Amino acid sequence: MINRQTDRRTSALAAALRVVVALTLGGLLLGACSRQAVQRPAPSRTSCLRGVPVMPDPARPTLGMVHIRGARFNMGAVPVRPEEGPAHSVRVAGFWIDPTDVTNAQFARFVTATGYRTLAERPLDGVKYPGLTQEQRRPASLVFVGAKGRVDLNDPSQWWRVMPGANWRHPWGPDSTIEGLGAFPVVHVAYEDALAYAHWLGRDLPSEAEWEYAARGGLSDKRYVWGDDPPGQSQPRANTWQGVFPVEDAGRDGFKAGPSPVGCFAPNGYGLYDMAGNVWQWTTDLFDPAGPGAGVAQGGTPEIASLDPAHHNIARHVIKGGSFLCSDEYCYRYRPAARTDGPPDGGASHIGFRTVFRGLVKPNAGRR
Repeated sequence: MINRQTDRRTSALAAALRVVVALTLGGLLLGACSRQAVQRPAPSRTSCLRGVPVMPDPARPTLGMVHIRGARFNMGAVPVRPEEGPAHSVRVAGFWIDPTDVTNAQFARFVTATGYRTLAERPLDGVKYPGLTQEQRRPASLVFVGAKGRVDLNDPSQWWRVMPGANWRHPWGPDSTIEGLGAFPVVHVAYEDALAYAHWLGRDLPSEAEWEYAARGGLSDKRYVWGDDPPGQSQPRANTWQGVFPVEDAGRDGFKAGPSPVGCFAPNGYGLYDMAGNVWQWTTDLFDPAGPGAGVAQGGTPEIASLDPAHHNIARHVIKGGSFLCSDEYCYRYRPAARTDGPPDGGASHIGFRTVFRGLVKPNAGRR
């Protein structure tokens, strides 16, 4: 992800987009708005799993989902990043969860059925933002554009752009498309958008505890979702960044500087794909930079809402799992204990989600 500090030099236009004060990512205000073309390498594959995606059906809320039995587990870890620990015991109740991130095709079914428009497709409300021009209020979202040479890693405006016309249908800008990419994870979805999709199906987004418990796949106190061995160069385990960030992704995992179709890497012990890398995933918990805290029971959020003190009165939800932008040298948050905060009023080209369902009991369900 990115270092958590505020760039007060952000342009007025960027500051107008998608947040109360500015469109943010990981707590850092980003650079000027742009329509520049993004040269995204063509993906090496457009699908990886047979029968995926399973089209959502509100009449069948658990269709295609995996059931996970409740248990107590150690959440968090000895912190690699300050907000990750300490480890503490948490109990989650049983729940169902999507085996993959929600895909473009699945989200398109929801949009067709409901007419829903994401935050990135809507202009800012002139009543809420009376000092902005119509141009400054036009729809936009955050797009990763990379860098041509080594840059200051404390300045993510060097590799991100607030881009008018970028949204889930046009993930790399207004001239891009998701045609042929139905099996890719949907991105540019804000927390509000992800929740709307989940509620349409009678579901919810996972709590941070549910997400982390599911991501661990039955393993206890392991650094990665597959165990303690670091991801191999010859046999990658997730879609992450290999190379000098943000200049060049060598693509040794088969994908360069962008998402991969869901399910291209081996699932964890519960049969869940892409719980590390590819795209970040929303949870319902509010972010507390001091750590996940103790005493969170039954997979719920803390009783006291936690707000990042650097962003007073703006609730920022936890995102988990890391993304295709994470490497060992930068970010390193494709571990189950890792966590950061998502943009409070928007999305980005590396944030997606999956859903959970808590309404049915399956007493004989085994862990996958």
